Amino acid sequence: MAHKQKWTRRELLKSSAVAAGTLVLTGTPGSLTYAQGSDTIRVGVVGCGGRGSGAAHDCVNSSPGVKIVALADAFGDRIAKLKGDFSVPDDRCFVGLDSYKKLMALDDVNFVILAAPPGFRPPHLAEAIRQGKHVFMEKPVAVCPAGIKVVIEASELAEQKGLGIVAGTQRRHQFEYVETMKRVLDGAIGEIVSAQCYWNMGGLWCHKRRPGESDVEWQMRNWLYFTWLSGDHIVEQHVHNLDVVNWAFGDVLPETVHGIGGRQYRTGEEYGHIFDHFGVEFSYPGDVRTISTCRQIEGTAGNVSERVVGTKGWTNCSGRIEGENAWRYSGPRSNPYVQEHTDLIASIRSGKPLNEGKTVAGSTLCAIMGRESAYSRQQFKTSWFTSRCTLDLLPSPDLKLSDSMPVPAVAIPGQYELLGFPQRQRRG
Repeated sequence: MAHKQKWTRRELLKSSAVAAGTLVLTGTPGSLTYAQGSDTIRVGVVGCGGRGSGAAHDCVNSSPGVKIVALADAFGDRIAKLKGDFSVPDDRCFVGLDSYKKLMALDDVNFVILAAPPGFRPPHLAEAIRQGKHVFMEKPVAVCPAGIKVVIEASELAEQKGLGIVAGTQRRHQFEYVETMKRVLDGAIGEIVSAQCYWNMGGLWCHKRRPGESDVEWQMRNWLYFTWLSGDHIVEQHVHNLDVVNWAFGDVLPETVHGIGGRQYRTGEEYGHIFDHFGVEFSYPGDVRTISTCRQIEGTAGNVSERVVGTKGWTNCSGRIEGENAWRYSGPRSNPYVQEHTDLIASIRSGKPLNEGKTVAGSTLCAIMGRESAYSRQQFKTSWFTSRCTLDLLPSPDLKLSDSMPVPAVAIPGQYELLGFPQRQRRG
């Protein structure tokens, strides 16, 4: 994808939440857009692959009065199963890269699930809010700083319109995490002095190129392995753990980022151009360091967890605190993938819709910064990245499935161009 400058320092600084380095969960009074005189949640699903299919079922199972009424996907074959599961008629199933616009133009759809590849999330969110829809969107919410800006602006517009936004960072709705983090934010472990988070695992699915597939079609079907679509696995997957760490810090962003990483195990062309391992040090206010690692390499030790250390103890963030205020969670448990929909729908019906847009934008931004630091092997301040980095991977509005799109070279630290970074500070 061509890198396009779509924002300036002045434009970004208008989003004061990013400029100040703080993103907070906010909600403003609003009401469900009533459909056909009832309070039925009439859901349109954009992106009907595995995660979209899962989210659709989770949404319907989360609350009474929820119905899937429309489907959209770039590929018709991905719609077939959900169409049968929910008896969606042909005239409410839309195929193509512009299918999301047709779905969101339906007046009776008052809630949309956004589950297309993450590179499409910013324009899809912007259109949903423009059309007055409540939104559940999968994580991550962007793959580049330009996309983050779009998400923040759409989230601010949602606040003005009284629309709800919840993201697929489901730990924010998992009871044991919620109760633990309440105690951390109330000082149960004292002042935070360090944190660690990990998503180290084996590999995931891979779609090898089939005869006749165009560049764009193959990359979209194999979207995990292309930065313009997934953001690399540090963004697509590790964002969960980074979100928990940000949560513990009160959703204040780190001040500096320094990353390393590489591509040693997954070197075949079917794995696109992403890395297979990352290690990033984030420095939060007060020079509090967080070590973040993520890896997708078969045959290696697994570790998906978070740990936050304070002056009075430490926590695993998910039901355990050790130290002066030792505690174990013993309350009810629920499926967090369902609970996130339950919470959003309840908030909409109460007239006080949740809006997690800025919060998840901050966590996604951290993951993007970690990737860019590792790709380039440059250390930088968050304030520089949010105001000066010119990277824009947003898909072109004119993108076609038949288009040619060469795969970018794998980033080589020290040679990769971190767009906007001062030349005089580069090291070979």
